[in-house]
Amino acid sequence: MKKDTVRFVCSECGREESKWLGRCPSCGSWNSFVEEKVIASSSNKTQQVMPIIDKEIKSLSDVAVDEATRFDSGISELDRVLGGGIMRPSSVLVGGEPGIGKSTIMLQMLSSSAVQGSVLYVSGEESPSQVKLRAIRLGLDLKSINIFCDTRLEALLDVIEKISPAVVVIDSLQTLSTSTVPSIAGSPNQMRACCYALSMVAKTKNIAMFFIGHVTKEGVLAGPKIVEHLVDTVLYFEHAETGVRFLRAVKNRFGSVDEIGIFRMDSDGLKAVKDPSEFFISTKRGEELPAGIAYTAVVEGSRTFLVEIQALTVPAKSGLSRVYSDRIDVARINRIAAILERHAGIRLSDQDIYINVAGGMKINEVSIELAVALALYSARNGKPLSSDLVSFGELSLAGEVRPVSFLEKRVKASNDLGFINILSPTKLPDLKMSTCKNIKQAIMISSALK
Repeated sequence: MKKDTVRFVCSECGREESKWLGRCPSCGSWNSFVEEKVIASSSNKTQQVMPIIDKEIKSLSDVAVDEATRFDSGISELDRVLGGGIMRPSSVLVGGEPGIGKSTIMLQMLSSSAVQGSVLYVSGEESPSQVKLRAIRLGLDLKSINIFCDTRLEALLDVIEKISPAVVVIDSLQTLSTSTVPSIAGSPNQMRACCYALSMVAKTKNIAMFFIGHVTKEGVLAGPKIVEHLVDTVLYFEHAETGVRFLRAVKNRFGSVDEIGIFRMDSDGLKAVKDPSEFFISTKRGEELPAGIAYTAVVEGSRTFLVEIQALTVPAKSGLSRVYSDRIDVARINRIAAILERHAGIRLSDQDIYINVAGGMKINEVSIELAVALALYSARNGKPLSSDLVSFGELSLAGEVRPVSFLEKRVKASNDLGFINILSPTKLPDLKMSTCKNIKQAIMISSALK
C-alpha cells in the first residue's frame, strides 16, 4: 500500500513539483507554490467518471453537424459580445473585479433570456435568501430561476441530470470541489477538474454553462490558465472612472472578439448604454474647447463612437521628462511625441506629458494617433482646436499620416453627432472633408479651422 504524499502546485499556472520552489519555472510567478496532499488511490474508491463526447474514430467528412442553437439573452450588449446571443451547448467564463456586476448580470440574463427550458443558478458564495433579496431589488421574475447552494461537484452533476436545465450559472468556479481531487476548493487542481467535468457535461447535455471567476490583484483570472483553454468563451468586465462597465471577449469560438458591451449600473441593475459617446465626450457641443482637447472616432466591432483625447504638458522636473498615460500605451505616446518633435518642430523632450481618455476607456486603435498628436500640439502651444473637428489617422515614423480602416463608419458617426470638420489622410466622394499627407500639414489645417 502506497503512503500518502504531498506535492506543490503553482496557484497561477498549475505546474506540479515534488518540492517547494520560490519561483515557478513555467509562468515565472514568485511564491505561488502551495502544498497539496496526495491521497493514495484504493481499489474500492469510486472515481468520478467524465462524460465522453464521441469515442469512435471517423473521417471528418462523415461527422454530423447539428444546427447550432442560439437564443437571445435578453440583454442586447451581452448578445453583442457573445456574437449574437447565447449558444447551446457552450461554456463561458466571466471574470471581473469584486462588485463590478458579474452576479448581477447573470441573474438578469437568467430572468430575461428567451431560452426554452429551465435555468439553474448555483451559488457557492451567497445563501438563497441573499440571492432572493438581490433578485427582488432588481425586479426579476423569481419563479423563472431555480437556485442550488451546494459546492460539491458530484451533487451538482446529480441535479443537472435530474432537472436537465438549458442554462446553468456557477457562482463561482473557485467555490466548487470534487472528492476525487485531494485539495481544498479554489486550488488549481480543483478548478481544472471541476471546469473540465462541467464543460464536458455542457457539451453532452446541450447546456449553456456560465462560470463566474475571480481575478487576481494583477487583473487576470485566478487559477490555472488551462481553465481559459477549456471553455469556449472568456469575458472580462472592466470598470471606468465614470461608473461605466465594459464587457469584452478575449476568446470566443462562436463570434468576434472585437465587440464591446457598455453598461451603466443603476439601482435596479445593469443597463445597456445605447449611445456611448455621451460618456466619452465631456464638453458640450458648441462650447469652446480648452487647449489640449481633440476628438476622434474609434471602431469596436460593429460599433462606432466618438471619444475625447485629453493632453497636458508641463515643464519636466529635474530635467527628466516622463509620460503618464494609463488609457493609451505609453510607448505609443513616446513615439508620437518623437514624431512631433522631429517632423513638426514641437519640442516635447523637456516636458512631462499627461494623456487621458474621457470616460476612462482604454484604446488600442492606431487611428487615434493623429488626434493624440493634435491634442499634444494644442496643449504645448496653448491654442484650442475647433470644437467641430474630428481627426483620425495613423502616424508613421517619417511623419506621414496613413489611412485607417472603416472610414465611412467613422465619418457617419461624426456627422451624426454634429461634427462638420473631418480631418483624414483620405477623402470620401461627395463629402466635405479635409485631407492631410503629413503631421505638419495636419497641424496647419487644424490651426486654420475655428
